[in-house]
Amino acid sequence: MRPIARPGEPDKRSLRREFLAVRSRLTADDLRETSAALAGQALGLPELAEAGTVAAYVSVGSEPGTLALLDALRARGVRVLLPALLPDNDLDWGAYEGQESLARIRHGGRMALFEPAGERLGPDAVTTADAVLLPGLAVDARGMRLGRGGGSYDRVLARLERAGAHPALVVLLYDSEVVEHVPEEPHDRPVHAVVTPSGVRRFRPAP
Repeated sequence: MRPIARPGEPDKRSLRREFLAVRSRLTADDLRETSAALAGQALGLPELAEAGTVAAYVSVGSEPGTLALLDALRARGVRVLLPALLPDNDLDWGAYEGQESLARIRHGGRMALFEPAGERLGPDAVTTADAVLLPGLAVDARGMRLGRGGGSYDRVLARLERAGAHPALVVLLYDSEVVEHVPEEPHDRPVHAVVTPSGVRRFRPAP
């Protein structure tokens, strides 16, 4: 792990810039290789092997690739839910029916996202998931996740808590993004595990 010192600790915004800069230097070959390795590691997770429904997302840009994992889960018969961004940054959900079912949507000046083109199931659909795959930029030794800063997944986690739902929370990252410490806020919640191309690390027992 690469330690991040707490005295004068970088704030979340600075850390996000740092991790995004590293990702921006990844090549197309890097992305292909890590995507395949990430899928292989994730598919070995008991939380995914035993799941009937998994809430996930389609990676964009230099994010750790998820499409190989989504297709493998679907081939197993798992119901895969994908998010659709709402105007207030909350997330609606739809079923993944294969890569041909994705629509490329640009929200304002942001990077285009790949969202399910079919029926919208409502923001509460995520509460039916047995596991939720979370995007992020880093996770620390306590399982605290550094997100992109939009707040969408903070809303998802709050919705799960209100509903009394306890899916396994898994973040997908590159190996260098597992660090000693990231700043946290009162609403932040730890994840159960992180999957990287080289392995899995658990932070608390799965529900």
